Amino acid sequence: MSVAKVIEITAESAESFDAAIGEGIARASEHVQDIQEAWIKGQKIIIRHGRIAAYRVDMKVTFIVHEHKT
Repeated sequence: MSVAKVIEITAESAESFDAAIGEGIARASEHVQDIQEAWIKGQKIIIRHGRIAAYRVDMKVTFIVHEHKT
């Protein structure tokens, strides 16, 4: 039996949505172990002076906090 926890994070990149997702997962992995999946709740772009300045994603990240083998 496993017990999982879900956290919500926001990540941003000047390059792309994919880069923002990768950065978010990489940073989350520095603080929690055994990340299993992520759900992208939303995406938005930040506009400055009529140009795309950043790509931002809001996501839920699921990781295992305890696994008990029976």
